[in-house]
Amino acid sequence: MVASVLFAACSGLNPSTGPDRSLTVFAASSLQPPFQRIGSPSVVTSITFNFAGTQTLTSQLIAGAEADVFAAADTEHMKQLESAGLLEGQSRVFAHNSLEIAVAPGNPKGIRDLRDLARPGLVVVLADPSVPAGKYGKAALEKLGVWPAVADRIAPAENVRAALLLVSRGECPLGIVYRTDAAADPGVKVIATFPPDTHPPIIYPAALTADSKNPSAARLLEFLTSPAVRPIFEKRGFTVLQ
Repeated sequence: MVASVLFAACSGLNPSTGPDRSLTVFAASSLQPPFQRIGSPSVVTSITFNFAGTQTLTSQLIAGAEADVFAAADTEHMKQLESAGLLEGQSRVFAHNSLEIAVAPGNPKGIRDLRDLARPGLVVVLADPSVPAGKYGKAALEKLGVWPAVADRIAPAENVRAALLLVSRGECPLGIVYRTDAAADPGVKVIATFPPDTHPPIIYPAALTADSKNPSAARLLEFLTSPAVRPIFEKRGFTVLQ
């Protein structure tokens, strides 16, 4: 999803008084809530967001899509772009997340905890393993020893936001989603959190693209890794370690 968002002053940072300097940011779909609430940390007066699965954004950049900043939901895809020479400098981690089980409104299947994942016939919606959320979810199921029993009951979704939507609509009884996405949807209920040691750390790095000529991109990156963003991200369920 692509959205244009007007910048406003935030945390004492002043918007531009000069010509409009539009900035393009490619960001993982799970970052949509906080990113759309970030005020202007630079001379930029408008920004265009391209929210999608991290693997989709990576493919778009490799294919020649233009962006100034890339914010991913894992380090693997970031390293892929670094190796391709498409990023400027090193990426910086700015937020962390956790993995949870969300159930449909009313919890029609009576799901109580992680042990219910092994229940025969129970459909589990999970983002495709090509995207970070799917990769983390599959790793957690493997670590818990239930992947063989669950594999043929997985309902794949394009990304974690799509997985959550299927649960919220009641089309799937449960889904493996990020804590932040579940917190943004009052229609679902979280019944369990996967222990951190069952999957790789869920971290969000951001970097400048090599082709960006917009000086505001560097200022945005500085803002994302500054203490000023902590309340924006923590209010939406992310963990910020700075």
